[in-house]
Amino acid sequence: MRRTVSILAAATVALTGSLAAGGPASAATPSLRFHGTQYDSPGADTRSAASLDNEWISLVNSGSRAVNLSGYTIRDKANHVYTFGSVSIAGNGGRLWLHTGKGTDTTKHRYWGSGNYVWNNDGDTAYLRNASGKQLDSCSWTYKKDRAWVAC
Repeated sequence: MRRTVSILAAATVALTGSLAAGGPASAATPSLRFHGTQYDSPGADTRSAASLDNEWISLVNSGSRAVNLSGYTIRDKANHVYTFGSVSIAGNGGRLWLHTGKGTDTTKHRYWGSGNYVWNNDGDTAYLRNASGKQLDSCSWTYKKDRAWVAC
């Protein structure tokens, strides 16, 4: 009986140790991806500050840990590139919006600073890359009448 308990205890320790080793490694890699984009701001495309700021793309972090986006980039098919400075996106569903126009950056809203629209209304692709240049996600859309945004 004592030997059976020892074998069971050893097996439990070995299994618990292997599960613990696998758990944190997967939790350390957050799931950062595009959430959606409003590629056609409401109303006429006048290049006004309000119109440019209503063109945006958003990220969501479904991982359990915050991600510092320093050096991460978002780009389109024409290679317009936005590079993030030091900002973190919270874990567990944290969101961040990147607006095309100019504004004051906050923890949840960043501004490209462009005087022109970035995202093409007739179709485009957004690419998210980490600071090393590895592509993490993409979001594509095509023209659809009476649609101004898509979920990614």
